[in-house]
Amino acid sequence: MSCCLLEFCRVQELKAVREFLFQNQQNNPSLGDKKTENELAWDDSDWGSWDNPEAKEDGSGTTTGVEEDSAAGSAPWLQDCVVSLSPCSDLMVVAKDHKAVFLSAKWRTDDGGREEMTLAVSWSGTLSTEEGESVSSVICIPLASQKRSSTGRPDWTCIVVGFSSGYVRFYTESGVLLLAQLLNEDPVLRLKCRTYEIPRHPGVTEQHEELSILYPAALVTIDGFSLFQSLRACRNQVAREFARKDAAAAAGSEVVHPPPLAYKKWGLQDMDTIVDHSSVGIMTLCVFDQMKNASILGGFHASVKGSPPAMSQYITVGGGPYTGFYYAIEGSSQPLLSHVALAVASKLTSALFSAASGWLGWKKQSEEEPTQKQKPKVEPATPMAVRFGLPDSRRHGEFICLSPCNTLAGVTDDFGRVTLLDVGRGIAIRMWKGYRDAQLGWVQVSEGRGERESSPSAPLPRRHAQFLVIYAPRRGILEVWGTQQGPRVGAFTVGKHCRLLYAGYRLMGVNSVTSQGWLLHTQQVCLFDPATGVLRTVTVPFHLALSDKKSERAKDMHLLKRLTTLLKSREVEPDILESEAQSVLLDIKHPAVKKQALESLLANKNAPVSCLTNITRVLLASLKGQDPEAVDEGLFQLCSSQLKLLQLYTDIQQLHSTGEATTDTHTEPTEVAGIEEELARVSPTLQRYAELTSGSRPSVSFALDSSDASLPVRSFLSQMECEGEEIRVVPGPNADWTQLGSFLFWGCLTGESPLQKVCNTLQKTGISPQQLLSLLLSVWLHREKEVLKKTEAVRHLHTLLTALSSMKGAVEESWDMQCVSPWWQQVRSACVQSHSSAAALLAAIVAHRAAKANITILAETKFQSEWEAVSLELEQWAVCVRQLEDVLSLQTLLCVPPPQGTPGSATPHCSVKALLEGGRGGIADSVAKWVFRQDLAPERLKDMLQRRGEAESTEQSSQPEQGKGEKSQEDAAFNRAAELLVSVCQRFPDSLSPDLLFAHCCWEYVVQWNKDPEEGRYLSWAVEHLKLVSSPHIQLGISSMMWNTFIVKCFSAAAFLIEKVGKAPKDRLCRRDVGMGDCAMTAFLGSCVQLLQILMEADSGVEEVTPPELCVEEVWGEAEGPASLAELALEQKGVHYPLVQHHYLLASLLHTAMTFSLRVKPLSLFDSKGKNAFFRELSSIQLMPSGDMDPGLVSLRQEFLLRVLTGWVTTQREAVEGPGSGSGDKTWPSLCLDLGLLLQVNPDILRRHLVCELYNQGLDPRAEQVMFEVEDKDVLGSQLLVLTGQRLSYSLLHTQTQTRPAMELLARLPPTLCTWLKAMDPSELGCPSVPLSQTSRLVSRLIEILPENHGQYSLALHLLEAVEDLQRED
Repeated sequence: MSCCLLEFCRVQELKAVREFLFQNQQNNPSLGDKKTENELAWDDSDWGSWDNPEAKEDGSGTTTGVEEDSAAGSAPWLQDCVVSLSPCSDLMVVAKDHKAVFLSAKWRTDDGGREEMTLAVSWSGTLSTEEGESVSSVICIPLASQKRSSTGRPDWTCIVVGFSSGYVRFYTESGVLLLAQLLNEDPVLRLKCRTYEIPRHPGVTEQHEELSILYPAALVTIDGFSLFQSLRACRNQVAREFARKDAAAAAGSEVVHPPPLAYKKWGLQDMDTIVDHSSVGIMTLCVFDQMKNASILGGFHASVKGSPPAMSQYITVGGGPYTGFYYAIEGSSQPLLSHVALAVASKLTSALFSAASGWLGWKKQSEEEPTQKQKPKVEPATPMAVRFGLPDSRRHGEFICLSPCNTLAGVTDDFGRVTLLDVGRGIAIRMWKGYRDAQLGWVQVSEGRGERESSPSAPLPRRHAQFLVIYAPRRGILEVWGTQQGPRVGAFTVGKHCRLLYAGYRLMGVNSVTSQGWLLHTQQVCLFDPATGVLRTVTVPFHLALSDKKSERAKDMHLLKRLTTLLKSREVEPDILESEAQSVLLDIKHPAVKKQALESLLANKNAPVSCLTNITRVLLASLKGQDPEAVDEGLFQLCSSQLKLLQLYTDIQQLHSTGEATTDTHTEPTEVAGIEEELARVSPTLQRYAELTSGSRPSVSFALDSSDASLPVRSFLSQMECEGEEIRVVPGPNADWTQLGSFLFWGCLTGESPLQKVCNTLQKTGISPQQLLSLLLSVWLHREKEVLKKTEAVRHLHTLLTALSSMKGAVEESWDMQCVSPWWQQVRSACVQSHSSAAALLAAIVAHRAAKANITILAETKFQSEWEAVSLELEQWAVCVRQLEDVLSLQTLLCVPPPQGTPGSATPHCSVKALLEGGRGGIADSVAKWVFRQDLAPERLKDMLQRRGEAESTEQSSQPEQGKGEKSQEDAAFNRAAELLVSVCQRFPDSLSPDLLFAHCCWEYVVQWNKDPEEGRYLSWAVEHLKLVSSPHIQLGISSMMWNTFIVKCFSAAAFLIEKVGKAPKDRLCRRDVGMGDCAMTAFLGSCVQLLQILMEADSGVEEVTPPELCVEEVWGEAEGPASLAELALEQKGVHYPLVQHHYLLASLLHTAMTFSLRVKPLSLFDSKGKNAFFRELSSIQLMPSGDMDPGLVSLRQEFLLRVLTGWVTTQREAVEGPGSGSGDKTWPSLCLDLGLLLQVNPDILRRHLVCELYNQGLDPRAEQVMFEVEDKDVLGSQLLVLTGQRLSYSLLHTQTQTRPAMELLARLPPTLCTWLKAMDPSELGCPSVPLSQTSRLVSRLIEILPENHGQYSLALHLLEAVEDLQRED
């Protein structure tokens, strides 16, 4: 609320900067390398990125912090330097004589972890190129970015340096010379800049940008647009030239000529000495001033032009006169054009060539450039006489500073005075004394967006205030003064060696179009302290500029701030707080501020209610004692309404704290008996629900958040508002209503507060009964757990409802009994929307009884009976109570916790409204989600649903088994869940019919599988649930929806992947292409086979069965919402059976390939018609393969199926050898035979192969079973003869230890048989060591199936004899 100095930046390495600038010429510089004349300092600049040049720190004097030793030197060294700071505060230049240091902005993290901006050395070196010249003036001009995405940050900053030789040179932030101009041969005294400002009023003339250069007797103004274009062109040219790798090529390259500089040069006459100046800009005189000037200059007969001419105004300070005012009429002098292009080209090419010579070794360091240079031509100045001035022969001006609005200027002189000039009138309007060597700056402050913009008429323009900042170094004080005749509004004690840095301009290159939407980040006045390196800016609030007439508001704002500080302190005693706040509120004069103070006091959480009541009462009394016309109506209304609310809060609080118990005066015995009867009926469900909800997971709660916590008075005031004599509750979140309702009614519901007195107090305040009813229902429904623990709360609720119903305005006496009562409809609406099922049911039972009693009383007061009206209202209640009982039963089931080890989730909550809006399938969907959370297998769910009549006996039989460990506990939990599920199904016989429930469970599991495809069990269980659906119509629809929505995309990806790889793919490829691992993909393909099989079976059974009728319970007949799953299933199109069978065939092939890891290209087993039919809509008619298949394809298919059988037999052998691995799946042979029929493969070939493979693996009993089905016994006999020979050859010739009887038997064998046995290869046998009894049985089978005329029949006989001999020997 007052002026302040804010630190925003720190300057690093000040000690190194001072040592570099003030060192003797013999010493080597401690910061950077000393640059020779004509050297461009390229070695210290980064030309890689022009948009964001990185500053380089070099030298040995680098430090990490701010040097604070000995106040940065023994002498005020900074006062001898030329210092300039960019308006964007991102670049500072410190120069002395011929040397300069550039400091650029960097961000760093301080010890506290906060980001802060610092200025660090980015370049240092020598700037002068002429012999004997020194730096006399420096300014930093930030140039705006031309990019459309710019928001006001500069593109780069140009450093403009004026020299004692008359040269003005322009440098980049890296110290690279861009441009040099000699516009006058006298020393440059001062450089100043003016940039574009958005006009604040329509009548203000838009000022052009310009750079002004002051010489002892001349003033040069360079057009800002011309300068901006030239600097951009020069910078781009230097970048292009340097970017070339070959410097020699760069020297000879074509130069892009920048546009010439447009400038005006004025010879300032009629002043003895000029030391500073200010360019005010273009101004236009009013008609009166125009006539006055014409009369003074031209006499009585002077002619006056029709329109006043536009003039540029310049003000100079110095001596004789002390201040001079110059006016240059526009058009009186044509702008001059400097030869920028030639100067830049010659400098760049020579510099680049000299640099290249040094790089390439052509030039030694001892060689120097010729010192003779031809100076450019200097244009003569246009003489301009002083119009008038402020003559004071002894006073000499030193510095002039123009205000941001160009209407005022501050001037310092050698007498230690600061003079304030009115620029428009040319007069001094104020003078301060005692400010020798003062430094000046301006701060312009805009009015906040407040009252002026919210006026009912057109919004007033925002006001601006000007403050003059004066730094007196002799006294070490910084002062802020309000202009024009304002008081001193701020004073700060600072060091005596600081520098006040005021730019007076912002970004160059901005106009009225490009500045739209920009936020210019510029500081107005900065104070630089070289002792600490801190840069601080002056912040002034707008209200300090208000006149004495409105200074009361500033005082009021100060009092408001004092009150705010008092309220924030927590250790203040209530008595002190009351007295202090009361005195502050009475001292504040402005009504708006007083209202704001009262609101902040009432919103404070530490102030007690008695303190607030007393203060509000005193304030209201003081307002009543004033003149009624002078009292602000809004403030008066606020005080009276808040006092009324505070009194209500106090009364309610006292009633609750008395401890007086509730006395029933409204409840009759018959009504109590009716309620008790209803409660006894629903008591078991309520008890089970309470057990499940109270035994849920523990949760963290906070005392402040609980409903039992006392309602703070500020919350009460924020939720209630008073309009005239009526009080109403402000609409807000449910939690706020519950808290307010608990404050008003919870004591009554628990019987701890006088119920009737509370109701009478609330009725007197004028709160509508409807809002009181809403508050009562809110607290009842949201505090369900406490309500279920307090049995007497139901009776108190009945009393409260009856009391509220008897209030005036609750149930209208003129209520037409043909309609539904709005009062009781409000209760029903709250109950059906609530997720607290038990509390809602209790409230409905109580309200049902209260409504019935109310209707009876109303009917008795009338002369005619209203049977229809009574039945209509009570029918609504009967339906509502039945719906709430159903929802409570369903919610009790949903609250059953999932078993341990399953992924748990939050218990879903349902309400009557949610179920009605969820459509006809919402109930089955909720139960299906519960089945998934319980991780119930389909068979267990089927068992549950079959227990409709067995619930009681199951419960009784499970009682004695409670002590048998975990198994009995699991069974008991399962029985309880089954009991609840059966009770819910009994309440919803249509919505939860077995078919609908299994269909929804199927869909829920496939949805969960889609979320996590790795869980193949989910999809498998979905298919199992689908199998349990008895209606083929629903089965067909659900299968089609599953296939189209979830399955076909993954199925096609798996088929294409196996086709591409040519074998069962690895896990990584499966995850990449299909989105699941290899094991999950195998299970997925198996589920696909079953799903397509169900689809075919359902399609076959649709014609035999009529579609089911989908019914719904009578009380739930009003359900509206999305179509149920069963309805969608019945709307599905039929499928094309051959196409489904075609996909079933492919799925079976893919599943077998993945199961047995076979090499196959599944799509290659089909012709072109078959391939094109895959992955089409199952309901579409496709061109399917027909007739005999190509023998080549049949051969491929046969080979694949034979490999499948081989793989299966191998797994069976492993199952026999390893008992722990199980017996394996025995359905594969029949599946292969079925596939063989569909694939046109001869099934007899498959059976013979299976017999041979079983014998090969030593599984002779199984082989004998399959042998009966083989048709071509001759071929089978030949195959088994070879296998028998291999077994006998292994026994006689290839065992490790040959016995003597075996050798003798071998010698006795016929030569033919012996030769044949030696030709056998037993290594082809999967299980060579088979008992001789099995081999003997195999030979007997051979002789049975081989005809006697078979060519190998005799060989079989010899084999039989050999085996029998071998058996005898053993």
